[in-house]
Amino acid sequence: MGGSMPPGRIAPRRKTRAKTAILPDSAAFFPPALAIIRALCQYAEHVFLRVPPLSPSSRRALLPRLAHRFSALVTRFMGAIIIACSALALWRPGLFAWVAPHVAPLLGVIMFGMGMTLRWEDFSHVFLRPRDIVLGLAAQFGCMPLLAFLLCRLFRLPPDLAMGVILVGAAPGGTASNVLTFIARGDVPYSVALTAVATFLSLGLMPLLTWLLGGVWVPVDVWGLFLSIVNIVLLPVLLGLTAHRFCRPLTQKALPFLPLLSSLVITLVVAGIIAVNAERILHAEASVFLVVIVHNLLGLALGYILARAWNLGESRGRALCLEVGTQNSGLATALALTHFSPTSAIAGALFSVWQNISGALLSNYFHTRPLGAATTKEQA
Repeated sequence: MGGSMPPGRIAPRRKTRAKTAILPDSAAFFPPALAIIRALCQYAEHVFLRVPPLSPSSRRALLPRLAHRFSALVTRFMGAIIIACSALALWRPGLFAWVAPHVAPLLGVIMFGMGMTLRWEDFSHVFLRPRDIVLGLAAQFGCMPLLAFLLCRLFRLPPDLAMGVILVGAAPGGTASNVLTFIARGDVPYSVALTAVATFLSLGLMPLLTWLLGGVWVPVDVWGLFLSIVNIVLLPVLLGLTAHRFCRPLTQKALPFLPLLSSLVITLVVAGIIAVNAERILHAEASVFLVVIVHNLLGLALGYILARAWNLGESRGRALCLEVGTQNSGLATALALTHFSPTSAIAGALFSVWQNISGALLSNYFHTRPLGAATTKEQA
């Protein structure tokens, strides 16, 4: 046992060569690493947000800017998102059926957001160019209700479905028309003024038109419709206008998130209505889908044709086209659920899906077409 140590003795510690540290000392390592990460973040901000690297004072504006970009992305693909959620609601109705009882308050949220985006100055168009506003309102409340009535007669829809189509036709223009007009390079202030004035006029015109045209099929509670529109439309819009007037710093912070919120809420509303009517939709006749599509396409076409016939110009022609064809189908859906039957809400839900598809396609087509010299001078 020549290599063994005598008992009681401790083996001497072997001398080992000091190894060179693979990782640097943390105190020397982390500051350069953080600097590299910070530079990468600034580069990502520059690439994805297409803005210069943000200074410390402007980093607080990063979240609203991201919300604006994401909201624009959602708006651009709104039709695809609604189609996907609608298909999911048909496949798994239980995922969205809980939304149906809350449609009216959800629509109130959208109307409150619309009020926050408006200013009292937006109504100046009514006084500066009253002729254009009156013509636009005549197209809005003349074309769509009459088209709805004629299509229901032509396709002989059942009373409940016909009432849903009439409600869609009698509704004012939807807030999506303002976004679509912006994409189409149309006259956005004119579109906003039309939407705002039509929304207030719908307090009286929508119950009246529903009673005159829809009363042929189903008894209509005019006073009940009026009170529902006051609660869903008038009060939230007035509250939004008041908030914009007296709480401007707060509303300015909330504005970048409102289009995204509206898009998500209307998607939930459409999916909820489709979920509670999944069986009826799956077994519905093709005529219902055809009526919804033809109603929307004729509204878009007549809005543009009338604007050109009235010499409103290309920019306002695009705005009126999208204003007439894009209805506040969410309001029609909420009123159908409150005063009629779930079947009556099918038309509003289908219209919401289709008008987002056709509106996105048409506005992107308009975006690629020049406005023309006459319109450019008129806008200047």
